[in-house]
Amino acid sequence: MLHKFINMVKMLLVYYFLIFAFPIITCSATTYIVGDSSGWDISTNLDTWVADKKFKIGDSLTFQYSSSYSVDEVTRENYYTCNTTNILKSYGNRNTTVTLTRGGDWYFVCGNQLYCLGGMKLHVHVEGDKAFSPAPAPNVVFGSNQKTNAVLVPQSPSSKKSTQFSKGAINCGRNDALYLIYIVLLANVFLGIVDLII
Repeated sequence: MLHKFINMVKMLLVYYFLIFAFPIITCSATTYIVGDSSGWDISTNLDTWVADKKFKIGDSLTFQYSSSYSVDEVTRENYYTCNTTNILKSYGNRNTTVTLTRGGDWYFVCGNQLYCLGGMKLHVHVEGDKAFSPAPAPNVVFGSNQKTNAVLVPQSPSSKKSTQFSKGAINCGRNDALYLIYIVLLANVFLGIVDLII
């Protein structure tokens, strides 16, 4: 009877241990400080900063800047022309966090057009969870009322190394297996200690 009780206590301890350890396994988002220690500033080389990063849906960008700057989310066209009059979203609280909620391209500029023209703008490509690129529109064959079929073309994997220099949460999604092994080993050590005590 006592042996059954001890086994039940062990099972409950393992159950609670795994429940509290589960967040370690499931973390997957990374928070990037734009420009690292330089922040969102006219002196920061944002093209260099973004070059070695791979952004995923759920990651966040934190813009830290002085009161003389702002952050505007804009369209692709407005990004390249530094058009700051027709914006999607505007932020000006000196500490802005934007969560990347969709795959594709995101464009940000400083609300001051002169600073934008000076290079204070950021283009971020967010990897979606789709394995294929969108299908092109079907081509119309002239002289016929039939259309050609669109074909899905697989995207080639990026050859860039994903090294994150930004402060913030670490993307542990790539290391889930290692974390799981670590938790199982900890659970075994924990059960061994329980066996010694009882």
